[in-house]
Amino acid sequence: MTGSDLAGRRRPAGDGPTPPDAASSFLGDPDGNAAYAAAIDRARDCLLESFATVDGPYAGTDHETLRARIDELTVVPETGDSLAAVLETVGDEILTDSVRVHDPDCVAHLHCPPTIPALAAELLLSGTNQSLDSFDQAPAASVLEERVVDACCDLFDYPAGADGVFTGGGTESNLLGLLLARDWYCRTRFDRDVQSAGLPPEAADLRLLCSDAAHFTADQAAHHLGLGEDAVVTVPTDDDRRMDLAALDEALEALAADGRRPFAIVGTAGTTDFGSIDPLADLADRAAEHDLWLHVDAAYGGACAISDSLRSKLAGIDRADSIAVDFHKLFYQPIGCGAFLLRDGDRYRFLERNAAYLNPERDDAAGVPNLVSKSPRTTRRFDALKPFVTFNALGRAGVADCVEYVCELADAVAAEIRAEPALELCCGPELSAVVFRYRPSDCGARAGESDDRPGSASRPALDRLNRGIRDELFADGEAILARTEVDGTAALKLTLLNPKTTLSDLQAVLAAVVDRGEALEAETDST
Repeated sequence: MTGSDLAGRRRPAGDGPTPPDAASSFLGDPDGNAAYAAAIDRARDCLLESFATVDGPYAGTDHETLRARIDELTVVPETGDSLAAVLETVGDEILTDSVRVHDPDCVAHLHCPPTIPALAAELLLSGTNQSLDSFDQAPAASVLEERVVDACCDLFDYPAGADGVFTGGGTESNLLGLLLARDWYCRTRFDRDVQSAGLPPEAADLRLLCSDAAHFTADQAAHHLGLGEDAVVTVPTDDDRRMDLAALDEALEALAADGRRPFAIVGTAGTTDFGSIDPLADLADRAAEHDLWLHVDAAYGGACAISDSLRSKLAGIDRADSIAVDFHKLFYQPIGCGAFLLRDGDRYRFLERNAAYLNPERDDAAGVPNLVSKSPRTTRRFDALKPFVTFNALGRAGVADCVEYVCELADAVAAEIRAEPALELCCGPELSAVVFRYRPSDCGARAGESDDRPGSASRPALDRLNRGIRDELFADGEAILARTEVDGTAALKLTLLNPKTTLSDLQAVLAAVVDRGEALEAETDST
C-alpha cells in the first residue's frame, strides 16, 4: 500500500478500539472545542466569584483548619463528576482560602498581580501545550522565544552575540549562571571538561563570593554544583545593604593568601528584603581584574531596565557575564516566568548536548532552533508568550509606569514611617520594598543597639511584638505583611508590586500595625 493509499484510507466502522468516553474532555473536534469554551467560562466565573467572597487579602483560615477540611476531599475518585460540580468544590474549598495577590493589602512577598494580557497569554500557551525543547514541538514558539530573548538582551545593553533562555525563575537562572561559571573556569584554568570528566581535584578550592544579603540560591547552587555551601564566601554589606567593596577586596586577598580559587562574584540587583542593588560597575571591575565570572541576580531589580528614570540604578549590569531576571515579579507575569541572559552566547558550549530524537547535530548545522541546548530542563513551557503579549498590549511605557509608581509609593510610605514615633524604618527603600518595625513606647534604643535601662523593651520583647502583629493581621485577613530579621531582630516588610495599591491603603496598614502593637503591649503589661 502506498502513502497516498494510506492517506485516503478511511477506517471501517468498528475497526480498532473505541475511544473512551473521557475523550470528550479533550480539544480537537467540535464537541471538545465547545466543551473547552464552556469550561473556560465556568472557571472564569468560579475565580471571580471567589474574589467576591472574601473582603481583604485572605480569609484568615489557619493551617490546621485547612488541613482538616481539605483532607476530606477525594483526590482520585473511582468515577468522575461534572466539571461544574468539581469547580464548585474548588471554589468553595480552595479558592476561597487563597491569597488574593491583587488586593492592595497583600504586601508581603515578591508576588505580583499578573496583568490581564498575561492571563490571556497563559490561556493560549496552556491550551496549545507546546514544549520548548525542540523546533518540531514548538515551531513559532521557539522562534518567538529567541526574539524575546534578543529584546531582553537589548534591554540590558548586551552586545551582539548575547543569548539566553526562559527559565522558571531566579533559582533556576542563578543555578545556570553558576554552572556555566564553574565549567568555564575549570576549562580555562585546568583544561578540564566538567561535562564529560567531572570536577577536577582542584574543585575543593573553588569559591564564589556574594553579599550577606544575597538570595539563598547562591548557597543552594553551590550545593547542587557539588562544591558545597562552604564554597560560598559572604561579604558584609554597607549601611545601604549593598556589598561592601572594601570587604570584597579583603575577601579576595584572603582567598589568594589561603590558596583558594575564587571563580565567580554574584552581584544582586534588588535584594529580597531591602531591594538594595550592589555597586555593579565596581563588581565588574573586580571581576575583570581577577578574571572572574560576574553573575548578577536581577530577579527583582531587573525591571528597572525598562524605565528611563530607573535604569541608571543598574549601571554596569551590561558588563556582567550573565543575568537572572524574573518576569513574575515587577514585570507582572503569572508564575513562573524568568529568563537567563548570557553576554557571550558562545559559552553555551559548556552546557550543550545532542540527542538524536530532539536536537541532532544536523539541525545545529542547519540553524534549527532546538532550545533544549540552552536549558537544564527538557520539557519547558512557552512562557515567553506572556511578556510578549503584555509588552505589546501595554507598551514599554505602560509597564515602566507601573514599576516607577510602586517605587515612588515605597518612598512615600517610608516617609510616613519616619514620621510615626511608634515605627522605625530599618533602611531607606531602593526599589519597592520597605522594611520597618513597631517600636514600643518604652524602647529608647534603636533595634540594632542594646538598651539596658530599667523598663526598656528588650530584643525578645521587640521580636514578640512584631511577630505577633504580623501573625494577628494575617489571621484576621486584614493585611498580609512579610516578616524578616534585621541585625538579629524581627522586622516587618511591605513589598509593593501592585500598581493599584495607594498611599491611603498603606496608611491604613500602618495604622493597623500601630493599633495591634499597642494592644499587644497592653496585654503584656496586664500580665
